[in-house]
Amino acid sequence: MSLPLHSRVADALRAQIVDGTLPVGAPMPSEATLCTRFEASRGTVRAALAALRNEGLIAGGRGRPPVVCDTAVGQPFETFMSFTAWAEAIGRTPGQRTLEIARRAATPLAAASLGLEAGTAVVDVLRLRTLDGMPAMLERSSFIESVGRTLFDFDPDSGSIYAYLIGQGVDLHEGRHTIDAVAATDVDAAHLDIDPGAPLLRERRRAVDLSGTPLEYADDRYRPDRVAFTIDNTRSAHDLRIVKEIS
Repeated sequence: MSLPLHSRVADALRAQIVDGTLPVGAPMPSEATLCTRFEASRGTVRAALAALRNEGLIAGGRGRPPVVCDTAVGQPFETFMSFTAWAEAIGRTPGQRTLEIARRAATPLAAASLGLEAGTAVVDVLRLRTLDGMPAMLERSSFIESVGRTLFDFDPDSGSIYAYLIGQGVDLHEGRHTIDAVAATDVDAAHLDIDPGAPLLRERRRAVDLSGTPLEYADDRYRPDRVAFTIDNTRSAHDLRIVKEIS
């Protein structure tokens, strides 16, 4: 089934914002121009613009053309755990190339995060994640052995590890995320096509099951020119909504 016309219009405009054809600060084409370009009704164009406004890509209006205010696409919290689910939800093409999958002794940091004794075996996965074929994130995950060993029967290049694990009955119930900035190591730089020492956004994640047992410790490093994070909250809310965005 093809996407509704307003979704296709939004996708086309989103792509122009992301690739810089419509840079930050630039006014969007007028509704009349967009109606002609896409052979669409004014209502369809307004629905497409509303979608971009809700994603934080454009702002303004009220009698004036909206302007591009960001090159980001928001991600709802429920898909935050899965890079693949997030990318597909916003109409982008996720990709992955597995660089390593191995059973080895946990690093001190992973062992502490997973509540394991030093030297306990875990399954480490290192993958390069792409958006529309461009390097976006280097993913490092350490799974407890009982979970990670199922990955040796899975092709990590085929898609979402989380989707596979959930399909195998693994209870990936909740994740705690810590976001900071780090300098790119030589390994980061080589795979993300940047200079060593360049700034990266790092998301450290600890995933647990319903009982609170740790299942995964992850250290994901994003190119900040392609992915950014925002946090939405309200005065009356007890929970924050973390949003990952395409830059």
